[in-house]
Amino acid sequence: METKIKSGAFQKFAEACGSLMNSEIQAWLDQGGKVAGFFCSTVPEEILMAAGYLPFRMRGTGSTDTELADAYFSPINCSYPRHVMNQALKGEFKFLDALICVNACDHVRRIYDNWIRYAKGINGTTFETVMSLPRKWGDRQVDWYYDEINLLRENLAKHTGVEITDDKIKEAIKLNNQLRSLQKELYELRKKDNPPITGAEALVAVVAGTAMPKDRYIELLRQLIDDLKDAEGNDGYKARIMLVGGELDDPEYINIIEEQGGLVVTDSNCFGSRLFWVNVDEAESDPVRALAKYYVQDRPTCPRTYGSQPERMEFTRTLAREFNVDGIIGERLLYCDNWLVEHYMTKFDLKEHGGNMPFLALDREYILSGKGQIKTRVQAFLETMEL
Repeated sequence: METKIKSGAFQKFAEACGSLMNSEIQAWLDQGGKVAGFFCSTVPEEILMAAGYLPFRMRGTGSTDTELADAYFSPINCSYPRHVMNQALKGEFKFLDALICVNACDHVRRIYDNWIRYAKGINGTTFETVMSLPRKWGDRQVDWYYDEINLLRENLAKHTGVEITDDKIKEAIKLNNQLRSLQKELYELRKKDNPPITGAEALVAVVAGTAMPKDRYIELLRQLIDDLKDAEGNDGYKARIMLVGGELDDPEYINIIEEQGGLVVTDSNCFGSRLFWVNVDEAESDPVRALAKYYVQDRPTCPRTYGSQPERMEFTRTLAREFNVDGIIGERLLYCDNWLVEHYMTKFDLKEHGGNMPFLALDREYILSGKGQIKTRVQAFLETMEL
């Protein structure tokens, strides 16, 4: 992607975001390391790290069609799992040793079934499992996920022969908290009147953190933040925009918005602020309990979690105020029922209880199509703000 950022760190991030395999993963493999793929930001990466894996967030980057996956998925399934599965059936995930799925939604849940039947042999994974994530966020659900995480811990220990001690988990928590704090620091730069990084560039930086060793990513992210502190800011935009939605790992989508004059300055996305806005409690004596509470209860939720919509709405309002947002775009993958309802409720809440904040619900496919329509709708949205 085109960028004004003059930083070697950003170029590394662009490589990691723009492809499934990158030089950092290859260096890890060359040193004898193993990679564990996982779906959804609710999978506890810290357990994978404590087992010796490099965690890799599953994406369909590089896919151009779903011809192979369509034999196993309905055309009214979300295009994200279809493109990921298509890449799997082409053998694009041969660098994985393990795969951890979760019942994030029925569409993603079905990947596990098809993977163990049709993709496992093609890609060579030696460990596969699916975790049961509760759909509520109370104390009982924390207890449930505590057992699930311990089950993952036990099964990975048996598979790898590595003792996954509390101390190893605490070390992984500490490292990931450092990473989260730096990502939040990167976002703080976007509060400026002329942010030194665009929304598309920020997405590149965050996605890269799910596709390389954490210590290496932290080193590069510190470098990028230092490079940006004295960098030229972005001006000339028509409005400051916030994105709200789910699976978005393609910076080109944000590029289209920004080319029309809407600078994306913050988000509530699962490849965005919801990943890092709060840290895991390092003071908790039982690190697995700390992880269960974090992934179920502490971090900002998504619409799959029943009963948490008021808290999500408050999180959106808070970010909109802090980042001086002029309008909000709700991005949704086609056929995602959870986000369909969420965007309806967000629009209602903003209208009835949030003042005059403009809101646009914008559907899309995982692999960007209909660019002209997106441009037209964004242009019309910006015009209605009359800034």
